[in-house]
Amino acid sequence: MNKITKGILVATLMVGGALTACKQENVFHVKGNIDSAAGDTLFLEHRALAGTELLDSVILKKEGAFSFDQPAPKNPEFYQLRINNQVVTFAVDSMETLQVTADASDFYRTFTVSGSPVNDQLREVDALVQLTASEIHGLENKHKSALIDDMTFLAQLDSVLNDYKEKISRLVLGNPGSAAAYYAVFQKINNYLIFDPYNKQDYAMFGAVATSWNRYYPDTERTRHLYEFTMNALKTRRRQEQQEKLLQRAPMENGTGLPDIVLQEVNGSKVALSSLKGKVVLLDFVVYNANFSPKHNMELNRIYQQYKSKGLEIYQISFDSDEHFWKISASNLPWITVREPESVNARLLSMYNVREIPTAFILNREGDVISRVEDYNRLADELMKVF
Repeated sequence: MNKITKGILVATLMVGGALTACKQENVFHVKGNIDSAAGDTLFLEHRALAGTELLDSVILKKEGAFSFDQPAPKNPEFYQLRINNQVVTFAVDSMETLQVTADASDFYRTFTVSGSPVNDQLREVDALVQLTASEIHGLENKHKSALIDDMTFLAQLDSVLNDYKEKISRLVLGNPGSAAAYYAVFQKINNYLIFDPYNKQDYAMFGAVATSWNRYYPDTERTRHLYEFTMNALKTRRRQEQQEKLLQRAPMENGTGLPDIVLQEVNGSKVALSSLKGKVVLLDFVVYNANFSPKHNMELNRIYQQYKSKGLEIYQISFDSDEHFWKISASNLPWITVREPESVNARLLSMYNVREIPTAFILNREGDVISRVEDYNRLADELMKVF
């Protein structure tokens, strides 16, 4: 073989070897052992945006060894191993080899990915979600059983969620471009996102992850979806903030588009807030089964008797979970008393940006909010400005 031919052959082999190596590198590997699963089928699935996609499967032998190879994703992606009705989720960050061990008798609890910090973080997120869900379920049971009242339920629920968010926020902000950060912000309890993208504080987590992913993984499907989701939430939140400003500002412009309320009175008939246009309305958000309630309603009655002849009407909304208690408490009140059946979980509270109960709004005869009242010691003075 002459030198020229030999050189071409060597070069060809080198190029071919480089291409083969490159091709081999553009995959990720998942391998390991699953005990107690001889004869069972192990499935590898991609948790894509459009749904779960089957990638590969293998029937496990006695020793439980398996190995899967798949094209490496362009951005951190989520996959799952499934055996019978048990599923475990893991993340893959481009080209890597994941060493997995588990026991099929308790697949989730025994599942480990060796030397993978991001998958350790996914398990940490899962553990916190499960703990938070359990605590919320316990609170809901206490609330339904009347072991805690509505106000206590709200306060304790807020505490549980804040504790979760504080811990997860540190994980997200520590590395917002990671698979764990993306995974964390989209976790749900009772099919609701724990981090609310329409809440200003929670939105910051989505914004941090979206910005980071857009920087490191541009033009990928998951990044585009995250960016569009985040921007749509921002637009919605800004509209909500605009409404909240209108609800808090005094005086207010005409035609503010105040959200109407239509709820049932004690006798079952429905009354719309908008039907009171032409009167000065005190819109009162309360819970009757609370320590403040008797004194609160006595003071309202004094004010109502003073201004009723001048055109004052009170539209009082109860957020009591106990309908029977509300009916007994409201039956002798001289103003309009309605009840929100969703109790303290009602969206109405967030629509009106009610941060504490009791809270009131004073509406003029055109139906526009002219004052927000959280300190009821100011209520009489605020009403005097109208009359």
